[in-house]
Amino acid sequence: MVKLTKTQRLREKMRAAAKQSKQKTLDFHPETPRKEPVEAVEPERIKQIVITEIGTVTREDELDLKVGFRLLPSKAAFSKITAELYFDEQKLHKVCISISQGPLARDDFEFYPVFDMTGIGAGLHVIRVEMFELWSSGEKLTCTSKEATIEYVPVRREDRLIKIPIVKSVVGAGVVAVSDSEKDIYRELEESMKRESASKRDEW
Repeated sequence: MVKLTKTQRLREKMRAAAKQSKQKTLDFHPETPRKEPVEAVEPERIKQIVITEIGTVTREDELDLKVGFRLLPSKAAFSKITAELYFDEQKLHKVCISISQGPLARDDFEFYPVFDMTGIGAGLHVIRVEMFELWSSGEKLTCTSKEATIEYVPVRREDRLIKIPIVKSVVGAGVVAVSDSEKDIYRELEESMKRESASKRDEW
């Protein structure tokens, strides 16, 4: 057996150490940290008022209007809503609606304005409904609008024509549509206009 010099023995030791180090490196598989499952973040649902329907029924000297609307994500996000009615781009009436929060109340609501069409000329007319939340600062939030074009044919022709009708009443299902004080104001206004119309007819 050949006797190795001191230098050769050191070289052999270094080669063996390097070989062992490489082998450990190849065999080493660091443990991959387990990733925690990412919880799905539910997207925030946008608060909206959606007008689902504007329907009309023509009666003798009256136009019955049906306005349906839906509250998203649910009625619980709302307490009061204001609805403004326009006839041929002229503001006609404002309705203050209190949203019922009872367990039987749904997220869909309706209210029913009735227009006195006495004196309205025949033809196409545009009815628009705007709905929104009104803050104490006067700012309108969650605004939405929808319009419908109707062809109105009066049952009988009036000698004295007017541009916009009178709102006779507003009935709501599950909503408070108008206060008693507002009813008195509109009742007095309606009676005043009827007296004015009767006096002018007498003059003719």
